[in-house]
Amino acid sequence: MQLHISPSMRSITISSSNEFTDLMKIKLAARHISSRTLFHTILILAFLLPFVFILTALVTLEGVNKCSSIDCLGRRLGPRFLGRVDDSERLARDFYTILNEVSTQEIPDGLKLPDSFNHLVSDMKNNHYDAKTFALVLRAMMEKFERDIRESKFAELMNKHFAASSIPKGIHCLSLRLTDEYSSNAHARRQLPSPERLPVLSDNAFHHFILATDNILAASVVVSSAVQSSSKPEKIVFHIITDKKTYAGMHSWFALNSVGPAIVEVKGVHQFDWLTRENVPVLEAVESHNGVRDYYHGNHVAGANLTETTPRRFASKLQSRSPKYISLLNHLRIYIPELFPNLDKVVFLDDDIVVQRDLAPLWDIDLGGKVNGAVETCRGDDEWVMSKRLRNYFNFSHPLIAKHLDPEECAWAYGMNVFDLQAWRKTDIRETYHSWLRENLKSNLTMWKLGTLPPALIAFKGHVHILDPSWHMLGLGYQKNTNIENVRKAAVIHYNGQSKPWLEIGFEHLRPFWTKYVNYSNDFIKNCHIME
Repeated sequence: MQLHISPSMRSITISSSNEFTDLMKIKLAARHISSRTLFHTILILAFLLPFVFILTALVTLEGVNKCSSIDCLGRRLGPRFLGRVDDSERLARDFYTILNEVSTQEIPDGLKLPDSFNHLVSDMKNNHYDAKTFALVLRAMMEKFERDIRESKFAELMNKHFAASSIPKGIHCLSLRLTDEYSSNAHARRQLPSPERLPVLSDNAFHHFILATDNILAASVVVSSAVQSSSKPEKIVFHIITDKKTYAGMHSWFALNSVGPAIVEVKGVHQFDWLTRENVPVLEAVESHNGVRDYYHGNHVAGANLTETTPRRFASKLQSRSPKYISLLNHLRIYIPELFPNLDKVVFLDDDIVVQRDLAPLWDIDLGGKVNGAVETCRGDDEWVMSKRLRNYFNFSHPLIAKHLDPEECAWAYGMNVFDLQAWRKTDIRETYHSWLRENLKSNLTMWKLGTLPPALIAFKGHVHILDPSWHMLGLGYQKNTNIENVRKAAVIHYNGQSKPWLEIGFEHLRPFWTKYVNYSNDFIKNCHIME
């Protein structure tokens, strides 16, 4: 930008730097300029110069487009002053209209779809798509990709279900080797506990834990974590119940790997005189019922309408079809008062938990005449894990369920429960449990699907004392985003769900809380290649 004053002092011209465009020209009427006039002229120039600078910049920047500043400004600002939109906005609006039109049209059969965005662009160039054809192809591509992703997700969930239901090779090896050790090593067959300590098994001055499992490695973690977390391990007595095929291996492990000063008893279900067909006829029916076996061992996809369910709901249904739910070991907890007639109070633990804090204070909790001390699962920070009410477990379209239960009633958790056996023996909990199992079998499993908790929710109704949630943290087997700080603070952490810590599908960041209690220096662990 340049300022020119004529020799006659009668005009002042402001031009652009290319000297071809005069931006402003001021003519002066008189040859003699008074100081007042000069002052006002300078004042006006000072006011106008910033605008002149902006116009000059626009000319420079827009020179490439071969347009004047006024023209470019007009094209850019004019439509806004007139309430119009520019070309890009109009194009977007037109395309949105086209997308709305094709969203209701049927996609032609046999329409060949590009495999990628680059192929789509190439097809547009080669086939000269109009906007409507492009929108239709784009919609068809997106719907196909959505279907592919959905099918992949369901396939992933099925594979995860099969992985969760299978026995890892290392754990199977451990059971076989320990069973062989039982037959060849007298020390592995030694009596548990030693004869002089047998009276402790029915002494209510001790803290009695009950664990029912056929997983030797998991049982070792539960026992080790409880003993190491206890301030008085000499007061701990573990009663481990297992099935007949696992009994020898389970006995060998605890005979060869003492957890003293704690006491461990290992018993097989075949060693309980009370567990006869006469006393558990319903469970016999559950195991032999064809519909039940087909439901838990059959094709989990056949008959399922995957288009009308979400992956999360499908995952929940798969979890409820775990074969463990028709195992006698899983139902044994309902018979604890009969299996241990001399005990007054026990803590029942699942095999997928880890004890991180001394559990002795549980025996000091007054259950107020209730039978079952448990944590609720309908309140908590984690809205996925702690949002379970009866509607999540029962089919309320069934008339019996709708008549007797409230869908909004809060559920409670199995996994770490304090049982007052004296109070339990005064109730009809077992009979109620059996009667509802029969009704569900009669209805062809239409009242509920998920294992042992639903009938227990009915049978223990009115007999539950709510524990502080810090005693028992759930969800580590299906909630990947579990809060690590909360995990560290919990007394018992529970890997309920498919992603057990001993499986490859377990969550890596949650696994160390479990593996810290595995003895990887043990020869059996090493020889079966159970790696940390």
